[in-house]
Amino acid sequence: MTLEGFGEKSINNLLDAIENSKKNSLEKLLFGLGIRHFGKKSALVLAQNYQTMDNLINSDIESLKSIPDIGGVMAESIKEYFSIPANIELIEKLKKLGLNMNYLGKQIIKDDNFSDKKFVITGTISIMPRDRLKEEIMLKGGKVIDSVSKKTDVVIVGTSPGSKYDKAMELGINIWNEEELIERLGYKE
Repeated sequence: MTLEGFGEKSINNLLDAIENSKKNSLEKLLFGLGIRHFGKKSALVLAQNYQTMDNLINSDIESLKSIPDIGGVMAESIKEYFSIPANIELIEKLKKLGLNMNYLGKQIIKDDNFSDKKFVITGTISIMPRDRLKEEIMLKGGKVIDSVSKKTDVVIVGTSPGSKYDKAMELGINIWNEEELIERLGYKE
């Protein structure tokens, strides 16, 4: 194979990258399909809940809407996408090309400390990067939101917290410091 401006090594690297991308977890494929009202977070939530492309394709609106973070508009958009024959044909072609159609990531394990609760993180958390903490909370059934309101269940406070801490105090919201967070996560020192 020859491509203008590409040497043999560049072509081989490109082909290797394409081959490796076939092994990506389901959420990357779902995000790449470009379904309306659908982002990376929604793709991950659906992949974790349905595990396979076929399970998602065969889901119904009510089961979609029952998943946290998936509302009626998004559920309708997903069902609409999979009702179009050309989109199903695309999925079948991708299967034949060897693209992975399964979720390969960590499973959600519901935890009473986190399940169905809304969390806000403020300040610097020293035990882990913020993205990893958000993932840990989500894997335990919780949801991380950006702002403190009456609907917030817990505010996790690190060093140098900002106005979110003050607002949580004002509203009487449960506050966890890093020590309590470590305990709730079940980490052993």
